[in-house]
Amino acid sequence: MANNQNLPEPITLKKSIGPSIILLGLALGSGELIMWPYLVSQYGLGIIWGGLLGITFQYFLNTEIMRYTLARGESVFVGWRRWGKTIPVWFVFSTVIPWALPGFVLASATMINHVFPSLPINVTAAILILITGLIISSGKTLYKTMETVQKTLLSVGVPFVTLLALYMARGTDWVALFQGFIGIGDGYHFLPEGVAIGAFLGAFAYSGGGGNLNLSQSYYIKEKGMGMGRYGVGIKTLLAGSSSHRLDGQFFALTGSNLSKWRRWWRLVTTEHFLVFWGIGIFTISMLSLLSAATARGVESAGGLSFFFRQSEMISSALHPLVGTTFVLIGSLMLFTTQLGILEAASRVISENLLLLKYKVTDEVNASRMFYYVLWTELVFSAIFLFSGASEPRSLLTLGAILNAAAMMVAFVLIGALNTITIPKQLRPPLARILVLGTAVLCFAYFVIQTVLTARW
Repeated sequence: MANNQNLPEPITLKKSIGPSIILLGLALGSGELIMWPYLVSQYGLGIIWGGLLGITFQYFLNTEIMRYTLARGESVFVGWRRWGKTIPVWFVFSTVIPWALPGFVLASATMINHVFPSLPINVTAAILILITGLIISSGKTLYKTMETVQKTLLSVGVPFVTLLALYMARGTDWVALFQGFIGIGDGYHFLPEGVAIGAFLGAFAYSGGGGNLNLSQSYYIKEKGMGMGRYGVGIKTLLAGSSSHRLDGQFFALTGSNLSKWRRWWRLVTTEHFLVFWGIGIFTISMLSLLSAATARGVESAGGLSFFFRQSEMISSALHPLVGTTFVLIGSLMLFTTQLGILEAASRVISENLLLLKYKVTDEVNASRMFYYVLWTELVFSAIFLFSGASEPRSLLTLGAILNAAAMMVAFVLIGALNTITIPKQLRPPLARILVLGTAVLCFAYFVIQTVLTARW
């Protein structure tokens, strides 16, 4: 396809907000709500540097994903498909295996059961899975549905948690938080003695979207109409109908005017992602961890979500039982919307890679139809899994995070290669960014290897 189209004019920062919010919604119910607060309850705030480093690595990964789609108007998976069929096969399996586990919705149902004991956990979880399918299948476009849901979550959950943390935390907790960002803990530096490396790796990987789901940022940029994505076609919801279209895009003509617009697009998306994904993300990790330190520090966890319920009890004692109950229900909502986002993003990744295995990138395909085939297959599998004896949500979340850490390690390598080989030199990432991606690979590789060697999750 000839490079004869012009790069559209950049939009305003306010109008660009959306793609990063969807990705952030994937993170709020995992590393932010469960994993980092759990580790803090056991080892204190000296370990929180891992959250800062993890989300910073993901910021660079995500913006490099956006670089490719802004420049070519197609997903990164289409770019990799041009190298052969091996990579699409990898992404199908590395997305199905870790994200098929319904750990988030099981944790959400466990919290609801804590407030309403008469509601069976597995039955409640199955109902929540059905609701996620109905939400994703409704509305006019898939992107708009997800953006609306996640914006609503952020506007409710983050202010509530922030007010609780501000009220409950003491001065010593704040000092410990800032020291923790540079790895200074209570009697240790960086990693406390006896910490389960698998649990730390899980929190490290979930400091943001996690695993292959970060790559879905490619779809959100395109369907928001940013850069060359303006010329692409998005997935319509099940009720809105669908039609066939090509998955591939094209680079813009490298004229002086287009390169000037490119620089403005790049400043826009990196600024939006820094403020929304990185900024709100690390703020939320900090507030939830601070709240955990103030309410559950030093309390031995009996497993599962007991540390979270301990926080609820302390909040109830300090304020009012209704506030503690609201905290649990807000947590359940955050986990539910996380599962919603996971199912949507994972279905996108799996369905497009299945299409890329069957068709050429230049063929017309019905991406919407394939998406809903995959989505409802996942929903059925999750419901069956819930009644197979699964009962420990935090273990499922940790196992999924370890698998996703390995997948993310590969993603850093592939996106670095894609952006330094396939796009024009004027649009490629500078050496400093490539070095950051390489450092991230080494960090993930170290923790994955240590997790396998210790095998104590």
